Amino acid sequence: MKETHYDNKEKDILFSKAIKAGKRIYYVDVKQSSRGDMYLSLTESKRIVSGDAEMPQYSYEKHKVFVYPEDFEKFTGALADAMRFIYEQQGPAEPRPAEERGDIQLDEIEF
Repeated sequence: MKETHYDNKEKDILFSKAIKAGKRIYYVDVKQSSRGDMYLSLTESKRIVSGDAEMPQYSYEKHKVFVYPEDFEKFTGALADAMRFIYEQQGPAEPRPAEERGDIQLDEIEF
């Protein structure tokens, strides 16, 4: 997990963590609005491969969710409940095989 603190070098990102998970990367960012209010920005980035094996072309599909401070308690409560439900139903996830880890380089992603 890569953790980054910004000194206003990035547009509005004050803090960022990248979570590499197979063909996906999840970003947990703290951003600041133009009014100075901070909020969470959660991004899933998934690499899509097209073309043939000799000349693959890569693109990225991204999904974002914004969570504001007034909703943190409800959001984290619902997230914890959902995770608890999954663990109770099927147990903790098995670690990913080595060939599924590390197939994305963080520097390949552009935001």
